[in-house]
Amino acid sequence: MCHRWFDLHQPQHQQKNCTRWSSASVSRIFGKSLPGFSLQSKIILTGTMSLEIQMEFRRLGNVEREIRQLQDAINDARTNVGLEEGNPELEKLQVENMKLKHRLSILNRAIAAESGSSKPSANSSILDHLNDIFTQAIATAFPQVCADVPTVITVSGVPKFGDYQCNNAMQIVQKLKALDVKTNPRDVAVKIMEAVPRSPMISKVEVAGAGFVNVFLDKTFGAEAIMSILKDGVKPPVFARKRVIVDFSSPNIAKEMHVGHLRSTIIGDSICRFLEFLGHDVLRLNHVGDWGTQFGMLIAHLQDRFPDYLKVSPPIGDLQAFYKESKTRFDSDEEFKKRAYACVVKLQGGDADSLKGWKLICDVSRKEFQKVYDRLDVKLIERGESFYQKRMESIVKDLAKQQFLEEDDGRKIMWGENKDGIPLTIIKSDGGFTYDTSDMAAIKQRLHEEKGEWLVYVTDAGQATHFYTIFSCARRAKILDPAVHRVDHVGFGVVLGEDGKKFKTRSGDTVKLTELLDEGLKRSLDKLLEKERDKVLTPEELKAAQESVAYGCIKYADLSHNRNNEYIFSFDKMLEDKGNTAVYLLYAYTRIRSIARNCGGDFANDIDKVIASTQLSLDHEKEWKLAKVLLKFTDVMKLISKNLCLHHLCEFVYDVSTTFTEFYDSCYCIEKNKQGEIVKINAGRVLLCEATSRVLGKCFDILGLKPLHKI
Repeated sequence: MCHRWFDLHQPQHQQKNCTRWSSASVSRIFGKSLPGFSLQSKIILTGTMSLEIQMEFRRLGNVEREIRQLQDAINDARTNVGLEEGNPELEKLQVENMKLKHRLSILNRAIAAESGSSKPSANSSILDHLNDIFTQAIATAFPQVCADVPTVITVSGVPKFGDYQCNNAMQIVQKLKALDVKTNPRDVAVKIMEAVPRSPMISKVEVAGAGFVNVFLDKTFGAEAIMSILKDGVKPPVFARKRVIVDFSSPNIAKEMHVGHLRSTIIGDSICRFLEFLGHDVLRLNHVGDWGTQFGMLIAHLQDRFPDYLKVSPPIGDLQAFYKESKTRFDSDEEFKKRAYACVVKLQGGDADSLKGWKLICDVSRKEFQKVYDRLDVKLIERGESFYQKRMESIVKDLAKQQFLEEDDGRKIMWGENKDGIPLTIIKSDGGFTYDTSDMAAIKQRLHEEKGEWLVYVTDAGQATHFYTIFSCARRAKILDPAVHRVDHVGFGVVLGEDGKKFKTRSGDTVKLTELLDEGLKRSLDKLLEKERDKVLTPEELKAAQESVAYGCIKYADLSHNRNNEYIFSFDKMLEDKGNTAVYLLYAYTRIRSIARNCGGDFANDIDKVIASTQLSLDHEKEWKLAKVLLKFTDVMKLISKNLCLHHLCEFVYDVSTTFTEFYDSCYCIEKNKQGEIVKINAGRVLLCEATSRVLGKCFDILGLKPLHKI
């Protein structure tokens, strides 16, 4: 261990391995302030500092100075001093400034890594760590082109070529060629390999072929990471905690939930579970359609069918039929239509009797919706369009005051930032509000009143243009600040029947969600009886297995497909016990969970005691292969945080399950004699099974699946 003294009081020419640093520079480099640090003080940096890092430390001050000079020139140009906007020289300055900032970022990461602040942990991203150290290596080996070369790290598909690869050599050769430096990819790869700093995550790095840098993970690090999962639980990657508001499901009052609501409900719930696991503050909103013209006809019909509705709760058994009856009257009876419009006016004016009827209708719908949500284990807070009624009036005044509204054939419309696409209709020609109005009021309420930092809207892909315009208008009106807020429209394709057409009943009607769930229960029970599970499970266990399989297979079939695509709904395929299905995964999980239980003793009753006293080795190739798959969990989480596509998680759990099968077939966890008596327990392998079950269990929770110990 050596100590480097950075004497900031001494003149630089008298210092050895020293340079001048500001307090701000040291704070940024080491990620924290250092108590008592000033230009007149000394600090001791502990740790072995490589010559390259010493050199980079000295260069950092010059890089910062160049950035300040360039930034001053750019700022002068923007205030009409010196170069003018659009001048090619200014563009060159901006490019050079960007490159220097990139260089500064690399230097900071290198110094932080040298100080030990970036040591990988069990929930570290392997890809991020490799990206950091290879970015540093490229900067060290080829500083003249590093700013123009984004680091490329990929997962290796062939074990003999390592676990990961850095594939930058060819790109660097091309950049060097442009600078009249001749070399070849293999020589470039060798120089990168030689510049790679030591890392506890890596056992070795080697060059293969025409310039691939192959990376082999370290087993000791892998074993420690698996033990951390067992001791500390399955931890998420570290993210800054945000207030996230997720808008999903969104059925309409007085209409039954149908298959069209299935994807929004399932995808939205899983996204919420995922974000909650990451530690975000998540508000789950059900933006139901509970306001508008249709309620005039429903109230008018209610008054005719149940004249005493104000005193006696009306026995509306089938709200869908009730809605159809009122719609038929509205379309065919002019007198009824007039009364319906009058009821709308009264409702919006706050008439007590109209509000009573409206609330009765909403309550009937709400109870039916809740039955579906309970079955699917989905939690939501209802906030219908009526909630935004007063806020719609306010947003219209605000937009008009800022002169964002334009007249268009009696309507008042609003364009987005570039006035392209389709404008929003804020006020209809009859003076009424629209979905556009309520969505603008809602986005303002969610960002400004709820203090949302990240908004997620889960609807069908057909609404992509609508939300693009909403976000654009919100930015134009300064409601949405891209520097502070993140907004995502999570679109999805439609559900198709096995004939490849839109999923409907044989009669051509929309499939009701309750009927779909009932059919799933029937089919899952048939499957369990076919496997004679009724002979080994109690009636309670059989019912739990029936529901777990039924609802699990419906959810997983949806989530395992890329949400951007359509998918074919097929109970037969969902309920297969082979392949990437919920049934296969639930069975696999149950089998894994039974291993420790079958060992008996502390394995069954006090697994923490075994964890505390057992060393994990990962000597067998199948043990190591399974461990490496489990270690991809963090990178899967980080990928989903970027695109909110849950099929990545489904692919991961299937990979874990199939890799576990390879491990279990090759590595004995429990050895028995001919009499079936246990003669040996491989504790390390049993713990690898336990770690696998814990990772799968967390994934299942995010996906909304309910695994069982017996199935």
